[in-house]
Amino acid sequence: MQQNWDVIIVGGGSAGLSAALMLGRSARRVLVVDEGRPRNRFAGHMHGVIGRDHTSPLDLLAAGRADLARYEGVTIVEGKVAEASHGDDGIEVVLADGARHRGRRLLVATGLTDELSDLPGLAEQWGRGAFVCPYCDGWEQRGRRIVVLAGGPNAAHQAQLMRQLSDEVTVLAQGVVLSPEVRAGLVARGIRVDDRVATSVVADERGELRGLLLDDGAELPADALFIGPAPRPNDAVARLLGAEVAAHPAGGEFLVVDAMGRTSAPGVWAAGNVTDPRSSVPFAMAAGNFAGAAINADLVEEDVRAAVAAA
Repeated sequence: MQQNWDVIIVGGGSAGLSAALMLGRSARRVLVVDEGRPRNRFAGHMHGVIGRDHTSPLDLLAAGRADLARYEGVTIVEGKVAEASHGDDGIEVVLADGARHRGRRLLVATGLTDELSDLPGLAEQWGRGAFVCPYCDGWEQRGRRIVVLAGGPNAAHQAQLMRQLSDEVTVLAQGVVLSPEVRAGLVARGIRVDDRVATSVVADERGELRGLLLDDGAELPADALFIGPAPRPNDAVARLLGAEVAAHPAGGEFLVVDAMGRTSAPGVWAAGNVTDPRSSVPFAMAAGNFAGAAINADLVEEDVRAAVAAA
């Protein structure tokens, strides 16, 4: 059997729950389909979120779900969308367990996946001793020995941001050619540039980051790593529905949306990291808030047209 909804939201992270809140408060019937794999689940704490600084990101989502419990029109289910298609009267999705749902509109808020390099030992430190965002995790590493692994064009920018917080910052070039201008800017601020290559990440007996083993056999001590994983949007559902993507300045291809989150595919919106790898938690919440309001407004316009036609 197929269940009908005003809106189906794929993804129950900061963006998806924020959109569900706006729609629930507009008395819409909303289904949130969530895999329970938010991007920041590896982090013990999130930062830069006013009122929630240095608290668990999973606690934030639990609180968001609790907020939604007072709106009887909102239902949250654990699952994954396996199929999605445009139907005669909306968008039809099939979950991995075979359940079928139809929504007048659909919001994709499935975030992204950070693809780490295959450097041995790095995955074990992700969210613990290895980070990507100086604004999210830099303050906690102030005054410590910071190593930035150059994996792309943003490494020098990461290093310069971390130099604001520590006098001991090293850029490990990892075979990346740094232009004379970039190298001069690093050296001018006391940032060391090391042209050796890391072969593995080393931890101590407690599993805490100790440093990096280099190609010459030496070990470079480090208290924190900042890296640039490849951002891969979890946008399969939107692509199935024909949503346009375009190259993003931060790398990769991401969904093209307008200021309120509308994609090029009829009836499909998107919000959060699935549209922009730079989205922080507050940005994702705001994008979901905007998208929820925009979807409700779009549904109201459709309801008006239907009422006029019926009259």
